[in-house]
Amino acid sequence: MHIRTMMASPLKYVAVAAALLSGRAIAQTYSSCNPLSSSSCPADTALGMAIDVDFTQGEVNSFTSSGGTPTYGSDGVTFTVSKSGDSPQLASVFYIMFGRVEVVLKSAPGAGIVSSFVLQSDDLDEIDCEWLGADATEMQSNYFGKGQTTSYNRGQFHEMGNNQDGFVTYIIDWTSERIVWTIDGTVVRTLTSSDAETNQYPQTPMKIKFGAWSGGDSSNAAGTISWARGPTDYTKGPFSMSVKTLKVTDYSTGSSYSYGDTSGAWTSIKSNGGSINGNLGNAGTLTTTAVASGSTSTGSASVPAGGIGGTSTNTANSNLPSGWRMTPEGKIVPSSSTSLRPVFPFVFVFSLCATLAGRRFWP
Repeated sequence: MHIRTMMASPLKYVAVAAALLSGRAIAQTYSSCNPLSSSSCPADTALGMAIDVDFTQGEVNSFTSSGGTPTYGSDGVTFTVSKSGDSPQLASVFYIMFGRVEVVLKSAPGAGIVSSFVLQSDDLDEIDCEWLGADATEMQSNYFGKGQTTSYNRGQFHEMGNNQDGFVTYIIDWTSERIVWTIDGTVVRTLTSSDAETNQYPQTPMKIKFGAWSGGDSSNAAGTISWARGPTDYTKGPFSMSVKTLKVTDYSTGSSYSYGDTSGAWTSIKSNGGSINGNLGNAGTLTTTAVASGSTSTGSASVPAGGIGGTSTNTANSNLPSGWRMTPEGKIVPSSSTSLRPVFPFVFVFSLCATLAGRRFWP
């Protein structure tokens, strides 16, 4: 590929719990908390390991949906935009503190349609990959720090082969020192912490979000519609993006991450039961075949923060209940066994839902 950078299952009851967190319910039950302005935000659930999720096998309960209903099939999970307001997405219930994320993705076509893959933290640090449906031969990389969008010159466009006709492997490899974006093994961009704008290098625990939305919708700001190369003509839809597989390696270990102060500096992040950069040895496994040359920045384009749907808000997430663990396939299961008995107490299922949602439903 030519690339050139131009700036009935044993988990039945867990599935019930995850289902209660999906759709609009997730926005209603998660409690927002920005650690830059509060010292009492709940800790973030840590992945603390590596997982390999195959969405062709169906949904997994470590990701929750919102903005629409993703569908599952031989192409994995598919996000479809067919009308104004559609912005189907999945978001992880876990966070990584530095790490590597590899996604096999086919982007959506259509003027104004945006396919997004975003890492975002509670204090609104952000690392993005985005594909504009108006041009099937480029990807945009971007980053934001602390939700600051005073300038829009951080993005770059990377020319590549057709990303709408088939699946392409994209990797974000993120450490305290640099972020590397790759497309099918070719490095298209490297951002070092020293080269990032002042106080803008992403460095706090990130959750993973991906999906499709209409940047070209008439309800958006003119600058966003222009950036998305809209307007969107829904009569030419529906427009679909698909993700086949997702591999995630957390470069830190532990069960949860918390902010030691309100600085937003990575050195202030604390791990419960592990260590920050405790799994950093896996950072050396990034395999590349080439490095692209040349660059084209986004200049003064009005690129929205938040990645999906243009939202710049995020929500905090609490720990998984004691006695639960993540499998290498990205499923949340009881740590003591591989199955749940039918006598599994309803009150504990309800407690699981409440805990994953970041709030309790009783005093």
